[in-house]
Amino acid sequence: MRVRVSDFCAILLFAAAAVRAQDTQYQPQDQQIPAPACYAPSDAWQTGAVTCSQSDHAAWLKDIQHWRNERRIRIAYNGSRYDIPELKWTQSSFFQPQMIVEDRFFYDPVAHRYTVDRYLDDLERRYGGIDAVLIWPTYPNMGIDNRNQQDMIRSMPGGIPGVKQMIAEFHHRGVRVLFPMMMWDQGTRDPGMPWPDSIARLMAEIGADGVNGDTQDGVPLAFTTAAENIGHPLAFEPENGPADEALAWNVMTWGQYQFPFVPMVDKYKWLEPRHMVNISDRWNHDKTNDLQFAFFNGVGWESWENIWGIWNGITPQDAEATRRVATLERALAEFLVSPEWEPLTPMLRYGVFGSRWPLRSQTVWTIVNRNEYNVDGPEVELPWQEGLRYFDLYHGVELKPDKSEAGNAVLSFAIEAHGYGALLESPSGPAPSIQKLMTTMKGLSATPLSAYSHEWKVLQQHIVPIAPTEPVSGSPADMVKIPEGNFDFRVEGIEIEGSNGVGVDVEYPWEDTPRRFHDHPMHIKSFWIDKYPVTNAQFKRFLNATKYHPTDALNFLRDWSNGTYPSGWDNKPVTWVSLEDARAYAAWAGKRLPHEWEWQYAAQGSDGRKYPWGNEWLADAVPIPDKGRTMHGPDEVNAHSSGASPFGVMDMVGNVWQWTDEFQDEHTAAAILRGGSYYQPQGSMWYFPQTYKLNEHGKLLLMSPSMDRSAALGFRCVRDAEYESGKG
Repeated sequence: MRVRVSDFCAILLFAAAAVRAQDTQYQPQDQQIPAPACYAPSDAWQTGAVTCSQSDHAAWLKDIQHWRNERRIRIAYNGSRYDIPELKWTQSSFFQPQMIVEDRFFYDPVAHRYTVDRYLDDLERRYGGIDAVLIWPTYPNMGIDNRNQQDMIRSMPGGIPGVKQMIAEFHHRGVRVLFPMMMWDQGTRDPGMPWPDSIARLMAEIGADGVNGDTQDGVPLAFTTAAENIGHPLAFEPENGPADEALAWNVMTWGQYQFPFVPMVDKYKWLEPRHMVNISDRWNHDKTNDLQFAFFNGVGWESWENIWGIWNGITPQDAEATRRVATLERALAEFLVSPEWEPLTPMLRYGVFGSRWPLRSQTVWTIVNRNEYNVDGPEVELPWQEGLRYFDLYHGVELKPDKSEAGNAVLSFAIEAHGYGALLESPSGPAPSIQKLMTTMKGLSATPLSAYSHEWKVLQQHIVPIAPTEPVSGSPADMVKIPEGNFDFRVEGIEIEGSNGVGVDVEYPWEDTPRRFHDHPMHIKSFWIDKYPVTNAQFKRFLNATKYHPTDALNFLRDWSNGTYPSGWDNKPVTWVSLEDARAYAAWAGKRLPHEWEWQYAAQGSDGRKYPWGNEWLADAVPIPDKGRTMHGPDEVNAHSSGASPFGVMDMVGNVWQWTDEFQDEHTAAAILRGGSYYQPQGSMWYFPQTYKLNEHGKLLLMSPSMDRSAALGFRCVRDAEYESGKG
């Protein structure tokens, strides 16, 4: 018998479909398992779906249970790491913010100390506190020089001893600490050993509890093994869902979810109920979906507000919802790892969805109302069992079941629009811990969530004032006079993320919100600007005259030795100086740092050119880019005469970044850097982006001088000119 190719292909397709059907009718969609088909409208013109019947639910549940059992066999699943005592904390670590180290609630650069209590007290007050924190010292600043991801931790205030003490302060408050790892960081300094060993050793040294795998689809087993081999097990949490077999060693995961009306089931939580997921949905201003899907799945949320210095604060209503969800989940944590979890357990009302969590003789329900309206009345129907008692944990009251015509127990209670419910079924009265929970929730739920504002507001910024200098009428040495003139200050921020959302980049004094694109006509008074960036030799004269030594001296003049710069570097721009160091020099010299628009005007003139020398790129006008993993140092400041601006100002672009204005809001300080630098680490788009164009600027998040100093960052100064009537 001969089989045609077309017939053979059809057989293969049928066989493949059969294999899939044997696996499941509800194939996971990325990280989520879809709801029963009966919830979906059958025709396009239908506006809603009927509630699934008991038989519909039973068929769906049997199907996904079959998929789970088969999947565990296919991946040879071994959940023993979830039993390791050092990792048990992950199973109740529901709320975890990603916190950039530059958050001003975390560190006080004036007092030079970590303010862990202030940071935690603020979160406790606003939304009920956290269980863990992901401390982020790397992106978006990393790559401005060749410090690698671990060097950035070592650059934090106090160095390793300071970081270790800071982590101990979090532990004292019962908060676990994670740091990120970036496997894309292959362009900065080589760590000198395999990354798994290097990361394990540093985390053990500082006492961290876990590691977030930035941009990773699962953290490889080698990292877990390296940590265990030195006796310091770490909880690894990839950003994206790992291959299913990696569930055995990735005990946490971020949740990158879709949010349809009917909640979907987290695949990893379904495969291993002890697995912790923190839903990450950072840019959305409304956190209702995050919180409802977390509560439904018995998982947590990445309560991320400071997104690379862009503040996406939680609204008062979402904050109060977070407090209530957190209160319930923490008290019910032992239920929420139940291997008998039953998601989408049948409910009586359209748009109300629940999960059932049996544990020994008791059962808990976590319930969400996805409707935009309140529901009140019969919600759950259960087989009648004499002696069972029911408690509305959300409202903190006991429920008296009604008996239906079929002889079942019917529980009635209210759930507000986009609200939450929680039930306990028990053969006896609630345990003391549950009594305490009910007392707390009764007080919280007395005020409906709708009473709290759900309006999102942008966080306002202000520019840090720069005091004028004494006007100068003569001709200061090595300075260029910039004439008075009209100038169209047009510039955009080059942040990698944030698109054009409100809050991105900075807010100039004439703007009402931070935004990425800026265009403002200005009249600029005449001023003097240094012809070249400040050199090592000039900075050495300042040190000799003043004996200046910063309070936070970590990384100060890091490339110097024994109080002086390397031989032959006298005419190179000084680097490894913070904004504070540069301001101290400027004050000693009778000068100040430039406003950004002054810097740009001196570099660009009034014709809007792309580069100081014109609109066409000239390779010899800037240093040759350094794309290696070690930095050879900048060029001399007068090495590129073809790079002069229209006014004759030199070395504006491509040698070292230059400090200008500082912007602050309640949570973040940042400095605007101009000119770009010669250093360009390779291999990733996530490094601090370069810009030589005069209509672009960089934004460096500020934490402390030790972190802010860089091998690719220097400065130049300006002086105000004496005003002459009718002249610049």
